[in-house]
This record gives sequence, C-alpha cells and structure tokens, in this order.
Amino acid sequence: MHASVEVIHRDLQSPRTNEKSMRVLLPVLLLGLAAASLSPAQAAAGDCGDAAALVQQAYPKARKSADGASFTLDPHTSIALSPADSDSPFRLVCKIWPAHDDLLLVAVPLTDSAQSSDDGHVGDIELLVVDRNSLQVRQRLVQPGLLTDDAIAIRKIEFDTGRYRLAPGVTAFGLRIEMANHSQPNPFSETDLRLYAVAGDALRMVLDGLVVANDGGEGDTNCAGSFHSVQVGLTISPMVHRGYHDIIAVERTDTDEPSPDKNGECQSHPGKPVNRTYRLRYDGSRYPVPRKLKALEP
Repeated sequence: MHASVEVIHRDLQSPRTNEKSMRVLLPVLLLGLAAASLSPAQAAAGDCGDAAALVQQAYPKARKSADGASFTLDPHTSIALSPADSDSPFRLVCKIWPAHDDLLLVAVPLTDSAQSSDDGHVGDIELLVVDRNSLQVRQRLVQPGLLTDDAIAIRKIEFDTGRYRLAPGVTAFGLRIEMANHSQPNPFSETDLRLYAVAGDALRMVLDGLVVANDGGEGDTNCAGSFHSVQVGLTISPMVHRGYHDIIAVERTDTDEPSPDKNGECQSHPGKPVNRTYRLRYDGSRYPVPRKLKALEP
C-alpha cells in the first residue's frame, strides 16, 4: 500500500546574527505553531505509585529480586524498578492518561540480560493500559526490539499525552524515545514518536517511528563545523481519510557553520531556515511515515 503523504517545501528568511561563543552545537530552535498544535506532556514522577505491586499484578509469575530493585520474568528477562527520580531510561515509566484519567499508561522495559552490556542493550518494551483503581491491565502490546541500542544510546523514554483526537471516541497517546551518541566531532541525537490507540479490547500502533527532533553535524571540537537542527510539530487536520483525521507534520530545519574570526573567536553563521509540511493520511491500518521523517531502526 502506498504511503499517503503530501509534502510542501518552502524557505523562511531569518536575519543572520553573529554570536561570540566557543560552543559548536547548534541551538534548538523551536517552531512556533498554532494553538491547536500538539506538544508532549511530561510524566509525573509519582505516577507509577507502588511500582512493585503494579508489576506483580501485570506479571503474576515475575520474581522480585532480594533488594527489591527489579523483577525477573525468565532467566534472561528483567524489569528494572529504579526510583522515580532516577535518570535511567531502562526503568518503568508511568503516566496518567488525561483523556481517560481513570487509566494509567505504563511502559515496561523488558531487558535481555544475556545480550545486554555496557556497550549496548537488547530488549523490548511492553505497553500497558491499566485501571488506576484495581491495577488490572485493560490492554497490552509488546513492541519487539524497542529497548535495543548501541553506540547511539537510549537517553529517555516518556509518554506523550497530547490531544491526539484521531476520530470520534478515539484519542491516541504517544511514546517518545530519545537517542544520542557520545561523539564530540560528530554529535547526533534523535527523538522518535510512536502513536497508539485503543480499538475495542486491543491496543494497536497507528504511527510507527516519526522523527520529531534531530540534531547532528560534524566539527573540529573547537569551533569550525557544519551542524543542523530539526524540529517537527504536529497538528490534527479537520480532513478525514478512512475514518481518521489527517495529521499535519511541520518540519523546520536550521543549519549553522561556525568558524573562528580573525581574532580567533568562534562566530555562528546560520543558514536560511527551511520548512516542509507533510500531510499524513490514515490508510486503514496506520499513518504511513514519509521517508525523511522515518526513525532509525532499533
């Protein structure tokens, strides 16, 4: 089935400015969107509540570790229970779903300890929609390989509960995964979005791996280099295809080529920002993602 995507390309002129700075990373320039734009809602630290009870309810056969920091599902699969204020991405993530505030969204990291190491991780993420009162799992969906990384490492996993009203009675939620490398001469980071909706008794993916932020480039780690920053904002269109509203993705790309001036001070040389607008149409199963906005494969 062919991807149903329209793209419009246009340039935006912005004044050039010189800023004295020894930093070579391009600043993130956010695109101003209309009031109907969607933005991620941050997960509250305490939304998991009693995380151990939550895991035990969802996985009755799981065995709790002696220190209470994790559960084991089988000899090689574990679920980490880091403190709520932990910055580890490989932990249980929970968010109350504002569109259905009796429900809790849970992302469960299923780490394959036999294949994971300090150099990379292998594992899946299982998404749960849980009744907040009883902790009973309403819907669940395993996303194979979504916890897998290597030199480009997972930095953050969070829910996006923006107002993704795709159809009457259908509000989706998002899962954002941020990845980055450690390279100074070749910095790279990317944040990907996946959307999920409840259909009947099943949870299903309706948007698979759309890049909503990307930064990278190449430099000498001192000043000179060439860098880019991409930000993508989403809005829901009134147009409908196959029963679901179109999604409008507006991509802004900013570039910079910093270099030392005659006094040796680092000067920014931003290029002309470029905007592209994509229209994503539901094909009866999901929203095809345009190639230029497709996330890295795990």
